[in-house]
Amino acid sequence: MNYVGISCGFHDAAVSVVGSDGSILYAGHSERYSKLKHDKHLCDTIIKDAISYTNSCYEVHYYENPLLKFFRELRAGQPATSLFVKNIIDKDNVKLLNTKKIHTHGHHLSHAAAGFQTSPFADATVVIIDAIGEFDTISIWDAHYDSTGIARYKQIWKQTYPDSIGLFYSAMTQRVGLKPLEEEYILMGMSAYGTPRHTTEMAYDLIEDFSEIKFKQNLHTGVSNKFLINANEMDIAASAQSLVEELIAKIMEIARASGTSRNLVYGGGVALNCLANRLLGNYFENIWIMPNPGDAGSSLGAAALGYKRKLLWKNAYLGHNILGEYPTDEIIKHLIQNKIVGVASGREEFGPRALGNRSLLADPRGNEIKDRVNEIKRRQKFRPFAPVILEEHVHDYFTMPKHWEHSRYMQVISSCKRPDLFPAIAHYDNTSRVQTVPRDGSGIRQLLEKWYSLTNCPMLLNTSLNIRGEPMVNDINDALRFENLYGIKVCS
Repeated sequence: MNYVGISCGFHDAAVSVVGSDGSILYAGHSERYSKLKHDKHLCDTIIKDAISYTNSCYEVHYYENPLLKFFRELRAGQPATSLFVKNIIDKDNVKLLNTKKIHTHGHHLSHAAAGFQTSPFADATVVIIDAIGEFDTISIWDAHYDSTGIARYKQIWKQTYPDSIGLFYSAMTQRVGLKPLEEEYILMGMSAYGTPRHTTEMAYDLIEDFSEIKFKQNLHTGVSNKFLINANEMDIAASAQSLVEELIAKIMEIARASGTSRNLVYGGGVALNCLANRLLGNYFENIWIMPNPGDAGSSLGAAALGYKRKLLWKNAYLGHNILGEYPTDEIIKHLIQNKIVGVASGREEFGPRALGNRSLLADPRGNEIKDRVNEIKRRQKFRPFAPVILEEHVHDYFTMPKHWEHSRYMQVISSCKRPDLFPAIAHYDNTSRVQTVPRDGSGIRQLLEKWYSLTNCPMLLNTSLNIRGEPMVNDINDALRFENLYGIKVCS
């Protein structure tokens, strides 16, 4: 039996396939096939790709409970989606799946399973923080495998709609003129340029009870444009980031006190706030964040709940496959000649961050590189870029946060020790969202080893191979289009 997991109907639709032995056979994002950023619908092309990795004997598992979501939408005064998951999936005209019987699971439970069943832990305290599931907005779980290897979950604390850390951060995203549920990561980047001078006022105006994470108003519809009307937008961003870190810290205190395990599994969309993640080591020594902790990643969580046991996690290269050897020598040639080059090779990354297979790479040492790459990607000039580095060299150039020895999926911010040498990957506050690469034989590992042997520089600038507002390059045709439109060589 294989297990097909689906997340769709709200935003960031995705499909995952788990094999009968727990192998993750496929996991991909619908947007990269449809070319519609944050596409909430499935499309035939992703289903065709996904089911090519399975057989005719499979179960379909859906990432949330449509009935509960229907009632929450009624309560919230929103247009209600269907009561029946088959209607949600069939609305996308996906006729390739055998959907006679679809198993449904709780939204936060799917998040928890995506994290725990891919983690290296036998037991864990699982923390889920997002905008909203059916009703839950925050949940804490005890998770372990029983004597037969079945994953068991017990919810030990929760907060429900409309009290939501994720909705608060989305409201602040909207307040500074960005798109909520899409551009929260830009708000996080903006925070480095501001001063958190409004944190106390923001907390007084919006928060009813810190200990229970209760808000004074429903932030689902955002805040008034008159909220902090005279404040600088960068200061609003810094204040929002400061306050969200206080709220997350409170949840981690509760999790530490109430959970039975000292291993932390952290999931939900808020777990993508890599700036706040630097604080997790204050509460837990062992930390696992699945590289796709948002709703798209819950497609894998739904499949994991069908499989019930520990998954065989290897890496995040789980999507569409561009055949051929990783083009190390060609990449090196263009880096030396032009400083910037694209790569589209092998299985695509599952998650929002490129990890070397669908990346735009650059020499991090030039003063002009950051502006050049931002110009290519049509991004705001203040936006930072990440370094990808040989893991054994990370402590030579970065101060990693407490209990973060590595960061293989760009999940935490660290301090750059030599921003003068690597200005392209150091943010305004001299921080970097590091990706460390172990001795795993991957294409990006081989590239970094050769680059280091030639230049004595163990890192490269790494950003996703896309233009702002577009999904990452998926297949070879996307790669050729990128190369032709933007004049950057893409090696495949």
